Amino acid sequence: MNYTGIIGNNARNSTNRTLLQYIQKHFGGSDQITLCEIADVPVFNKPESHVAPPAVAKIAAAIEQADGVIIATPEYDHTVPAVLSNTLEWLAYTTEALKDKPVFIVGASYGALGTSRAQGHLRIMLNGPDLGARVLPGQEYLLGHSLQAFDEDGMMVVAEDIQSLEDHMKYFAEFVKSNQGK
Repeated sequence: MNYTGIIGNNARNSTNRTLLQYIQKHFGGSDQITLCEIADVPVFNKPESHVAPPAVAKIAAAIEQADGVIIATPEYDHTVPAVLSNTLEWLAYTTEALKDKPVFIVGASYGALGTSRAQGHLRIMLNGPDLGARVLPGQEYLLGHSLQAFDEDGMMVVAEDIQSLEDHMKYFAEFVKSNQGK
């Protein structure tokens, strides 16, 4: 499979970045996973031209080339970060990159609940008519206590977290295959 991973914030030391980098390493033997940063996406300004700025066009191109998309979102104030919402606004307004694209939402947070509220909000956003993504139903990968979840090399340390991620990625691969050609 060929996946695009979107790091859902612009913090350099984000455990969501670490999570996607771990996914890239752990599943890289069988899958190609390209990671996209959103830190350089300008503030959405609804241009009359409907043309995506270069940073957005780059993300859209990666999404279009992928079989599926993995979005790692932190949870800020019980929702997705503004920079992720901003990126989705650009994609909705300028491209149809996520239209009918299989998407798997993951998230890491310092607390016990993972990113459950942010993932719920992101699911609603992605299901909106201007984005129209096919979000993996019934599956949420919530990594709580993320500061303790990785070692100094960015490898996950808890066997149950690894097994859960492997199970979720298996479900996502099946979901992507079932949506190909639709």
